[in-house]
Amino acid sequence: MVLFMSDEAHFHLNGYVNKQNCRYWSPVNPQQLHEEPLHTPKVTVWCAIGATQIIGPYFFEDNGQTTTVNSERYIEMLTQFFFPELQRRRVSIRKVWFQQDGATSHTARASMEVLRQKFPGRLISRFGDVPWPPRSPDLSLCDFFLWGHLKSKVYQYKPQTLDELKNEITRVVGEVPGQMLTDAMDSFRERLHSCIAAQGRHMTDIIFKT
Repeated sequence: MVLFMSDEAHFHLNGYVNKQNCRYWSPVNPQQLHEEPLHTPKVTVWCAIGATQIIGPYFFEDNGQTTTVNSERYIEMLTQFFFPELQRRRVSIRKVWFQQDGATSHTARASMEVLRQKFPGRLISRFGDVPWPPRSPDLSLCDFFLWGHLKSKVYQYKPQTLDELKNEITRVVGEVPGQMLTDAMDSFRERLHSCIAAQGRHMTDIIFKT
């Protein structure tokens, strides 16, 4: 069995990263302002992460311009980048379990048909063979590990253009140590056990390793 967990995130040139699924839990209103930049230059990055390797990054763009991820573009990424990359890396498709979140572009009928054909019985997703819980950043490798790690490294040298930003993202993804991926996957398994023990409820007393 080979598990790949996937997602997209926006990386803004000013250093802001939209992790999309992140949530803030508190028993009281923290009166915290959450700043969201408007109309700042950004790239939309997709990655699939496993216990031994990261496939990506893939940048959603058209003629060099960042585009919205819709079903058509998502299918194009799967068929022209992800599937060929699995083959190039000699990853056995029959052993791959593929996880994605419930974004509309992911779960549209056309997208799901492509994924079901490629991963029959092994699709972890809303409407998939194994349902994936909504609003679950604590269980997603991309959310609790990858995006934060990339942000901590990518902006150290303060990229000034989108091309520089893309180059830094590509470089940092390629330099993630194998042991770090193994540790992240081990953490994912621990989180699953904690979630099962809590019967799916919010785990207020759990402090996860970083």
